[in-house]
Parts: sequence; C-alpha cells; structure tokens
Amino acid sequence: MLRMGWICAAVLAAAIYFVMLSWTLPAISAAAGGLAPFDMRPGGYSPEAAQAFLSALSADGHALYTGPQRWLDLFYPPLLAITLSGLIWRFFESRRVRIVLVAIAFGGMVTDWGENIAVARLLAGNTGNGAILLASTLTITKSALQTIVICAAVFAVIRAVVQRADKGRQG
Repeated sequence: MLRMGWICAAVLAAAIYFVMLSWTLPAISAAAGGLAPFDMRPGGYSPEAAQAFLSALSADGHALYTGPQRWLDLFYPPLLAITLSGLIWRFFESRRVRIVLVAIAFGGMVTDWGENIAVARLLAGNTGNGAILLASTLTITKSALQTIVICAAVFAVIRAVVQRADKGRQG
C-alpha cells in the first residue's frame, strides 16, 4: 500500500511538473517579454532584475502566476519531496544517509513553499529590497536543496542499475 502511495505521488509530481514546464512557466515568461519567472531562477535575482520582471509582466501573466501556477506550485513541492524520499529510502542502505537526505528533501519543500509566499507578496506589490532579497534567498535555497536530493537520487538509481547489470553478467 505504501508503495502504491509513493507511485501515485511520483506520477502526480511528474504530471504537475510537465504542466508547469509546458504551459504556465513558458506563458508567464512570454507575458514578461521573455524574462524567466522567479521560480526558474536558481541563482536568485537582484532587486533590479525583480523589478524588471514585475514591470514587464502583463496582466494576463500576473493572473496566470497568481492563479494556476500558484495552485500547481502548492502541490508540487510535497509531491516532489515524497517522490525523492521514496527513492532515497529504497536505494540507500545507510539509515543516517536516508534521514539526512529525506530531511533535505522536505527542507526543499518548505523553502519552495516559502518562496511561493514571498513571490506572491512581490506580485501583490510588496517590492521593497528586503522582500526581494527574501524571495531570492528562498529561491536559491530551494534550488540548492532540491538539486542535492535529485542528484543523490539519480546517483543511487544509476548505482543500483549498474550493480544489477553486474550481477546479471556474473550470474
């Protein structure tokens, strides 16, 4: 039963990510004259870059960012954290490594939600340098935490595939 829940979370996470990458995020970028949405700037953004994006963002882009994108990005972080945690728990043997990586995965979820709140405040007009710095810091932190866990999960899966292939050749 637990495995089926993990599979459902993984499928939903992939579906939401596909929708964001194929619809909302490109449409928001297009509505801002080609500038990347805040969520898609893993290195963060300066107050000037944030102001440029907000100034360029059309009303339709604003509505898309505060509507469908906000809802999709509400559900994506926990689904991603569950998916990555399942991979970590399945493919790492060390309990300590599992716990650390799962904590990092859920830390990524929390910072993603924090980023979403901070970006919503920017979109609502709270565009002071402090608000922009907070949003940018959360974007950077989310990106770093998620990258660590995604890389660890990919490494673990590749290692398991190689080990299985080696056993097949030996057996």
